[in-house]
Amino acid sequence: MERRKLGNTDLELPVISYGASSLGQEFRRVTIDEALQSCRVALELGMNFIDTSPFYGRGMSEVLLGQVLRDRPREEFILGTKLGRYDLQHFDFSAKRVAESIDVSLHRMGVDHLDIILCHDIEFVDMQRIVDETIPAIQKIRDTGKVRYIGFSGYPMKIFPFIIDQIDVDVVLSYNHYHLQNTKFAVHFDHLKIKGVGIMNAGPFCARLLTNAPLPEWHKEPEAVRVACKQAADHCSSKGVDIAQLAVQFCVANEDITTTIAGSANPDNVRNWAKWAGTPMNEQLLVEVLEILGPIKDIGHVEGLPENN
Repeated sequence: MERRKLGNTDLELPVISYGASSLGQEFRRVTIDEALQSCRVALELGMNFIDTSPFYGRGMSEVLLGQVLRDRPREEFILGTKLGRYDLQHFDFSAKRVAESIDVSLHRMGVDHLDIILCHDIEFVDMQRIVDETIPAIQKIRDTGKVRYIGFSGYPMKIFPFIIDQIDVDVVLSYNHYHLQNTKFAVHFDHLKIKGVGIMNAGPFCARLLTNAPLPEWHKEPEAVRVACKQAADHCSSKGVDIAQLAVQFCVANEDITTTIAGSANPDNVRNWAKWAGTPMNEQLLVEVLEILGPIKDIGHVEGLPENN
């Protein structure tokens, strides 16, 4: 598994990492056995950066990860979780909750420190509070050794310059904004690199949009985007290729991105991602797919407070 350095940190992450949102049944009901096996397979294949959150399954993801991680040597895996979002409409970025959240996450996963902690989906709150209260509170906890590197995640593009131009962070995570249909996140890469901020990308399949699987009920992309992506997926199938393979390879090909995080509770999916990441991309098929997606390129939706978009 190819690895890349994360910004100015001392971490080297695999180009494809394991996202544990599916362990929280965010997409479908999962069995404990398949959930645990998917994580074990990821680790065996070199996908040893694991990204989770207390929001995923409202704690379930972290609890299940604990069953896999607590008996493994800590140096074998790199672990990131989040704080601030705990339910669909429950956000708390107060300094008091920061300390509580980190301690609960450590307990659930059976570890003594987190490699990365992210403020989760900051577009739903007054972002100035993230700068003035939340990140400073995490910095104090970092001094105790419980966390190593600090960052934030979210959907709108406005959030990235807003935060990094006011306070130092180590890493950012964008989701559903760098994939075959939407590459808006790339506009910030030069700015992030100048600041020494590590770049992480999540959602190479845009919540199944760039797969052959049925979309989740909560999917928010416009109908025109869904139709075009289905056409692109069908075109790939006609060429004997799963569009998910092209989606993985497209993200991995951008060396500005340290890692792309993909999540599944299906071990076979994880095996495919590792295989695809090391397989040359069909450049002609990519050209054809991008042409199909051209009319709806970079179309997304609004997420969070209007002023944060």
